[in-house]
Amino acid sequence: MEEQLLIRSENKCELCGPAGSLKLFEVLPHAGRTEDNCVMICDKCLAQVEKTEEPDLKHLNCLRTSIWSAVPGVQVITWRLLNRLKDENWAADSLDMMYLDEDTLAWAQAGLDEESNTANEVHKDCNGQLLETGNSVVLTKTLDVKGSSLSAKLGTVVKNIRLVENNTDQIEGKIEGQTIVILTRYVRKQS
Repeated sequence: MEEQLLIRSENKCELCGPAGSLKLFEVLPHAGRTEDNCVMICDKCLAQVEKTEEPDLKHLNCLRTSIWSAVPGVQVITWRLLNRLKDENWAADSLDMMYLDEDTLAWAQAGLDEESNTANEVHKDCNGQLLETGNSVVLTKTLDVKGSSLSAKLGTVVKNIRLVENNTDQIEGKIEGQTIVILTRYVRKQS
């Protein structure tokens, strides 16, 4: 089947177009492995689909072209990626222009539901920067610490933060020797 897909794709990524190292990707959920639910994509597109890299908006601009693909698997991946980016004007416009028949739309939505249930949640600061354990952050608001007379002032640097498991809105950090929980919307990652 891989040979047939390479012929169909003309040895190019079926999402972004450039030739290069291609991989066969099976678009789930779907019964059986067929030419319709398998696509040939490059490593960069695969990383975007599988969320192993932060969204690369410049690269994902290729979706403006892939919305016109006649291959159902390409249509499904394109629709799902555009849905992840629907806050971007160009992605919302592309999504509005895209046409999927009922079965293909149901397939795309089923995968999106499954994807959102298993999505890796990430902690982000007030500017959308990815936060990781050990980062330093700056408070963007003066915060009164509940159950304490401590007031964490605007501009305070909190070093060596820890991410709160199962809650992407919270991190832990030490201020004046006291460990406190801080909402991520009130911090900015320090460069």
